[in-house]
Amino acid sequence: MTASRERSVKLIPEGPKGTIAASKKPSRSEVEAAFRTIIRWTGDDPDRDGLNETPARVTRAFEEYFAGYAQDPAQILRKTFEETDGYDEMIVLSGIPFESHCEHHMAPIIGRAWVAYVPTGRVVGISKLARVVEVFARRLQIQEKMTAQIANTIQEVLEPHGVGVVIKATHGCMTARGVRKHGTMLHTSRMLGSFRDNAMTRQEFLAMID
Repeated sequence: MTASRERSVKLIPEGPKGTIAASKKPSRSEVEAAFRTIIRWTGDDPDRDGLNETPARVTRAFEEYFAGYAQDPAQILRKTFEETDGYDEMIVLSGIPFESHCEHHMAPIIGRAWVAYVPTGRVVGISKLARVVEVFARRLQIQEKMTAQIANTIQEVLEPHGVGVVIKATHGCMTARGVRKHGTMLHTSRMLGSFRDNAMTRQEFLAMID
């Protein structure tokens, strides 16, 4: 990277974890105008009846697709429960469905996640595990990074004996374009603590994944 390029990058204000600061985000009208340009680029007319409201609809849809940038996954896990009667076995939430978008082509990623941890005296509400998956899914992603982000966040906030995360997903960038290999699925995993160090713990978790 050249010195001039480095200077230009540093001038961009950033929000948490490398996201662009809210003050620099384009306005809604700018986003809708961009989608109108894309429609014209495809060869269609954004002013015809069937398309004249599409830019506004797509903008609202993108707000939903990428709502995860406005949420803090660590904060979701802050509230925990200690009245567990000494429960110290594995906790697994299986087959959490999610939809995300590939950061390379913005194509859909559709899959399921399995999240497990071994507590150290405190547990978190199970819905919070699903919400952590949802927050990271609703960002531009690659599956490998998303898998690591989920596991790392749970490990950092809950400080359990270990965390295991497995994700299986299909990628539109591979099935709907390019090589067009339908029916393929990407499997990724992240094992931390006892899930990495103890083969029996890891195998117990993996045996629960269908």
